[in-house]
Amino acid sequence: MVQDGAEPFGLGSICEVWGEPYHPEDDNPVFDFVVATPRPGRVRGATGYDLHVEHSLADAADADLVCLIPKRDYREPSPEVVELVRAAHDRGAQVFAHCTAAFILGEAGLLDGRRATTHWRHVDELAARHPEADIDGNVLYVQDGPVVTGAGSAAGLDAALHVMRQHFGARVAATTARRMVVPPHRDGGQAQFIARPVPVCESEALAPLLAWISANLAEDLDVETLARQVHMSGRTFARRFKEETGTTPYSWILGERVRAAQELLEQTDHSIDWVAAEVGFGNAATLRHHFGRARGVSPQEYRRTFRTPA
Repeated sequence: MVQDGAEPFGLGSICEVWGEPYHPEDDNPVFDFVVATPRPGRVRGATGYDLHVEHSLADAADADLVCLIPKRDYREPSPEVVELVRAAHDRGAQVFAHCTAAFILGEAGLLDGRRATTHWRHVDELAARHPEADIDGNVLYVQDGPVVTGAGSAAGLDAALHVMRQHFGARVAATTARRMVVPPHRDGGQAQFIARPVPVCESEALAPLLAWISANLAEDLDVETLARQVHMSGRTFARRFKEETGTTPYSWILGERVRAAQELLEQTDHSIDWVAAEVGFGNAATLRHHFGRARGVSPQEYRRTFRTPA
């Protein structure tokens, strides 16, 4: 399902999985696949290209699977598309929204009481618009009943392959993935891809301390040690820290250590034990535990994905 402003990668990923012509060497199913739009004819793309779409929404009225392609002005979905999605769900069809197309599901009332995801940059907005939904910004895709939502860009492939695996089995999904030269399943979620800037603190009292912490992550940074740095009692310091940063000293330091570990994993070839000691985790097991909880993958997997050559 496309609308004016359609994002090319989202459309391409769905076409590649479901609309690719039959490959005899694959021995995979062939799908009755159409690209539909509210007003057939010229459909504007998001990056200076146009599509010619022949099929109307009527051609998708009895589809078993309705895939929604994100569009640039995602806050303004076509009312006809919203209605078709609602009707598809009501008659028992599966609905898959890629990236910001999840906002269409929200407009159709299909996110309330459901777990869902979208691109990490838009998670907070989707959650604010639909407080009755459980929006998870750390995963590549989510299925809750007949509703599937995928995170941004390449995660559309992950979600589409998940749907294919669910309906046609692991062999069909793996064969499709092999043809596209992608893994049939990626470990971890989008937490590993989220850009996290260094937190900014405007407190005159705490800003120098936070800079000192970031430069001394390998030290023993307990509350009493930090309180002495700013000439406060431990209790007063913990209270002031929570007021100024919105979190506890432990959680803030943990986040900084994970962030520093990311940089070292990307930029060095040192061992995981060395990285763990350098950022204050002490040993590889502790680093693996906290890094996995925060980023959804192990330090080794993160390094394989993001290591920057010297």
